[in-house]
Amino acid sequence: MAISTKQSSPRSDRSAPRAGEHAIVIGASMAGLLTARVLADSYDRVTVLDRDRLPAGLDEHRQAVPQGRHAHGLQPGGQQAIEQLLPGFTDEATRAGAPLWRPGVDMRFDIGGGFVTKAEAGPPSSFASRPFLEGIVRRRVAAIANVSLREQTSVLSLMHHGGRVTGVTLRDRAAGSPEHQLRADLVVAATGRGAKVPAWLEEMGYERPAEDRVDVDIKYASRNLRLRPGALGHDKIVLVAARSGRPRGLFMMVDEHGTWKLTLNGYGEAHHPPTDPEAWMAFAMSIADPEVAAELALAEPVNEIVSFAYPASVRRRYEKLRRFPEGLLVTGDAMCSLNPIYGQGMTIAAMEAVALQGCLRKGGNRLAKRFFKAASGPVSQAWKLSTGGDLALDEVPAVAALPDRIIGRYMERLMVAATHDKVVARTFYEVTGMLKPVPALLTPAMMRRVLRGSGRRAQVAGRPALVAGAEATAHA
Repeated sequence: MAISTKQSSPRSDRSAPRAGEHAIVIGASMAGLLTARVLADSYDRVTVLDRDRLPAGLDEHRQAVPQGRHAHGLQPGGQQAIEQLLPGFTDEATRAGAPLWRPGVDMRFDIGGGFVTKAEAGPPSSFASRPFLEGIVRRRVAAIANVSLREQTSVLSLMHHGGRVTGVTLRDRAAGSPEHQLRADLVVAATGRGAKVPAWLEEMGYERPAEDRVDVDIKYASRNLRLRPGALGHDKIVLVAARSGRPRGLFMMVDEHGTWKLTLNGYGEAHHPPTDPEAWMAFAMSIADPEVAAELALAEPVNEIVSFAYPASVRRRYEKLRRFPEGLLVTGDAMCSLNPIYGQGMTIAAMEAVALQGCLRKGGNRLAKRFFKAASGPVSQAWKLSTGGDLALDEVPAVAALPDRIIGRYMERLMVAATHDKVVARTFYEVTGMLKPVPALLTPAMMRRVLRGSGRRAQVAGRPALVAGAEATAHA
């Protein structure tokens, strides 16, 4: 079923090199929608296919995005990327009700023994639920003249000939619908964690990509709460990092309705948050600082508790394949699926779309090879930040190499300094917000500040996951 029936409309940007007549995007996720936005500049027509019914508004959760019911963050780097692709996105989200927050300022970040000091780190950004942000992007993309969204459509296989993907075989999900083919010059798989692309590659005679995998066995349990007005001052985000010995965390954010989404998380069955309301609140109280705990005790529940289990982070290394068919790309979670607690999914999807835009401006030749290489930069940083954080927990078994241990010691001292040094704190926020690369934490000037500032005996109990993630990236 097509949401829009626009036919052969002009490309949205005539100044971009024409790459072909028709492009297909499989999946109307954030990754798929932003990819369609980029392709509209270079292809005469772009068709986005999704197996689900797509929400008409901004409040409806999608079945294909179970993590969307939990606290969801768009990092400042992701906000900038979406704004580049869809100018005015931030203003539109704000007019629709999304709160604006100042990264590094309107938040409290408990690293396990102290709060990172507040330090402005980037322009104001939108903070709202996943359905809300995705809904605004979907509305903007659907309005592009040469883009059509087709819902309730299952893609069964790829069409291919002579080492090139030439389209897809699909079927409408209505009972009794026949299979039919849809030809295209390019097919992009934005099909999520359960991507079929590796199997499709095998069917065409290609190798599957190698996979990196980190088993985390993490579970989330979330509920919306109504706090008293002004309960936490200007803070719009509360983050308590899991740490060794207490592999539990808390992520709390205000949403577009003025309510607070409280997401609890825990690594391993012994620390999975419960869904019984009293036990759930007791779990939250075991993590929250006294001020937040006092406000939670007065909070009014808005909805029921929902849970979500995430077994492992998986990165498929398409950039390492020697052979890959022309006319095919992979993006979003189909390329790299990250532990959602780090809030990187939407941001990486947007950065991958920006990388694709840069590749298409140089033409369509050898597009897959160039795109996978360009996308590997932001993907690698996000992967190492998140999996490095997970592997730093004693409850997630790992053997640390000597460079990891050395940099780990440095990062522990950096976090002590970040509790009182605004320069150190700002750089840390910029790195975790995907505004700067990790080496920004390792400049000679930064090291001097860290070594001086960590002389204060602020103690960080255990090693917080969000902190230790940076150590895994720093030497890569």
